[in-house]
Amino acid sequence: MDSKHIEALLEKYWNCETSLEEEQQLREYYRGEVPESMKEVAQVFQYFDSQQKQQVNSVDFDATVKKKIKQQQPDAKVVRLFQNYGRIAAGLLVVVAATYFVRQEVRKAYPPEIADTYSDPKLALEETKKALMMISKGFSKAQKEAGKIKVFNEAEVKIQGKTPDESEANDTKI
Repeated sequence: MDSKHIEALLEKYWNCETSLEEEQQLREYYRGEVPESMKEVAQVFQYFDSQQKQQVNSVDFDATVKKKIKQQQPDAKVVRLFQNYGRIAAGLLVVVAATYFVRQEVRKAYPPEIADTYSDPKLALEETKKALMMISKGFSKAQKEAGKIKVFNEAEVKIQGKTPDESEANDTKI
């Protein structure tokens, strides 16, 4: 075969563009005598041919593969030991973090000591009166709003045509 043609086929082969027939031509070419410049490529094709000729003994193959895998596996006890220590460390970390956050919440809820905000008792009394008056106004406003609800309830009873005694009896059943 022409060396130019082989080089072109080889270029196509390395770019994965050859057909099966072209690959067969390359294999046949490299089985024979090749120039010194192509000896390295010839070794690749000769290796492929030798691997294709090998046959696998299906009976011993599985046992042989399993034996080699077991020989290459590291000791599993070491891995398990590290896994156990990792679990213990993670558990301790969770406990420490939970303790920290609980203590922070307790400190917020129960400050160490509540200091007096007013040093003058008369001023404290006046501020207390103001606060109680504000609460009283809130209660009276709420009472007025509750009175409005009562008006709506009475209107509902009138619309439905019930007497006030019937509506009270129905309210107690609920």
